Amino acid sequence: MSHATQAISIEDVQLNGFHQLLTIRSGGGWVMDGYILSIIGVALIQLSADLQLTNFWQGMVAASALIGIFFGGFLGGWLTDRLGRRKLYFVAPALFLVCSLAQFWVESGIALFLLRFMIGIGVGIEYPVAGSLLVEFLPRKERGPRLAALTILWFAGAALAYIVGNLILAYGGDDAWRWVLASPAVIGVFLLLVRIGTPESPRWLLSKGRTAEAERVIKKVYGPSFSLRNLPEEPAEQSMSFKTLLHSGYGKRMFFVAVFWSCSVIPVFAVYAFAPKVLQALNLTGEWASYGSVAITLLFVVGCIIATQLINVIGRRSLVIHSFLWSGLSLLALGYFSSGGEWLVLILFGAYAVFIGGAQVLQLVYPNEIFPTEIRAFAVGMGASLSRIGAAIGTWLVPISLDAIGIGNTMYAAAAVSFVGLAVSAALAPETRSLSLQEAASLSH
Repeated sequence: MSHATQAISIEDVQLNGFHQLLTIRSGGGWVMDGYILSIIGVALIQLSADLQLTNFWQGMVAASALIGIFFGGFLGGWLTDRLGRRKLYFVAPALFLVCSLAQFWVESGIALFLLRFMIGIGVGIEYPVAGSLLVEFLPRKERGPRLAALTILWFAGAALAYIVGNLILAYGGDDAWRWVLASPAVIGVFLLLVRIGTPESPRWLLSKGRTAEAERVIKKVYGPSFSLRNLPEEPAEQSMSFKTLLHSGYGKRMFFVAVFWSCSVIPVFAVYAFAPKVLQALNLTGEWASYGSVAITLLFVVGCIIATQLINVIGRRSLVIHSFLWSGLSLLALGYFSSGGEWLVLILFGAYAVFIGGAQVLQLVYPNEIFPTEIRAFAVGMGASLSRIGAAIGTWLVPISLDAIGIGNTMYAAAAVSFVGLAVSAALAPETRSLSLQEAASLSH
């Protein structure tokens, strides 16, 4: 091995074919998540009539995957840190495949609820395992943009679900909804196949004291001239529990992740789920409401794309603070001008959708960067689980809030959520741009 190669950290190497393939392997999971969580909305009206679902069971079926994510996030994070990234990498695609196909034959609301619940567990597992595996191999310059891009892929999956689902409904006949719900199985097969051959994370192996295996992976991925000397991570002296790490100072970071993630998804899920109803309350009806819903969905994607471009330019801390500030002000203005003209309402709603993009993309960046290898996956899973509690409550409250306190006050409440995110981010958000993964996870920076 040359002296020059010894000095090169694997976090400073150029992107290679392995990095590109791993991005596809992990990114496909987010396309799948967006697709499988959105496809139920396409089929719900037809399947509810066919299965004669009551309003209660319609709500339970719609919420089942979110409930599953809550449990799957905790379970997946704990298992990923305990058993390794690679073993868990195949669990979610397998669940997606089996449960999607099984939905084709459901005959009751409870059966559909249970299958969607298991799908949600798969999504909850996917968040920590795919994110951890990807971040632990990427060069530092690519970490932020590539993790942020996963959020864009989620929206791409959601859009694909609406396109494919509506095509199936249009041409699939009376049982079209069954084909709609089974359609994610195609992506599940692709994910299982493309993930074959994925190596274990050398950082995780090192954290378990399995240095020889870590060395073999590094040589396979980066070339025979690389070794553990090129990995800027120290072997773990002892296995640390999550409780021990929280008491050692990471509790504050876990609090930050849970609050900022929750505050960034509560208004988004509420707006995304009830965009036509909210726009109608803001006096946008007919074509204004229909086209407005589409425009706002597209602007969420635009906001995520802009944030992905900015993440290495202005840094993580500035991005999350500005995102909450300007999106919160947009919601505040929506509350004040709730009886304003159509164009003003659409502009303010669009501004919110664009500005919240910064906080949206950082949901996967921050928890993957600011925790050590021993608890990285658990922290991501915990953040995903806790944020879904807020998302479910926020979504459930929207129609109640519109009836009880009106659209103006509902927008003020949404703004308040954003400003809580702003305050916590201003107080606790660290800057991890340009740091190695070990430096970013250290409490000393």
